[in-house]
Amino acid sequence: MMKELHSRGETADDIAECLKKTPVHPRIAAAIKAAHAFGCDLRILSDANQFFIEKILEHHDLLGCFSKIYTNPTFVDEEGRLRIFPYHDSTLSPHGCSLCPSNLCKGQVLNNNQASAPESERQNFIYLGDGSGDYCPTLKLGDKDYVMPRKNYPLWNCIFSDRAFVKAEVREWSNGEELEGILLHLINRISSERSIL
Repeated sequence: MMKELHSRGETADDIAECLKKTPVHPRIAAAIKAAHAFGCDLRILSDANQFFIEKILEHHDLLGCFSKIYTNPTFVDEEGRLRIFPYHDSTLSPHGCSLCPSNLCKGQVLNNNQASAPESERQNFIYLGDGSGDYCPTLKLGDKDYVMPRKNYPLWNCIFSDRAFVKAEVREWSNGEELEGILLHLINRISSERSIL
């Protein structure tokens, strides 16, 4: 697609201008800022791409809220064309997950994040998602974690087609106000439980 846009004279700068029109619900933006201010380690795990995500977050003054973005890497070549590459190197062995596309297994990335912290420092995860690609990492969450699927979207459908496979507590949401309320409630709940311990 980027090659086609480039052949029509569209540059990476043109794409960046277009991305500024991507809306972010004001309550979701407020929830992100509040979670960041509370000290949560916010990360993005997306099947989109680095350029799109960073440009949208920069425009909405949210980029600094995230410590890490796991997505398909990009660069702008010498001709000004945006180039997008798969997160997982396709020249290496495939990730072997039947639930995920070949370019990115979100479950594998989540496993790597979980394994990077010593067990004594294991953090609670709150995973927000809506796509079918979010089902694999949802299955990697434990019973002290939370998953927030968007109601009536593919992840929600996957979870509720057989709820027994998901160990995490499920808290569904439909709009920005619900997302903000649930997310901030869960953050306060986790914080209170840690204070008691």
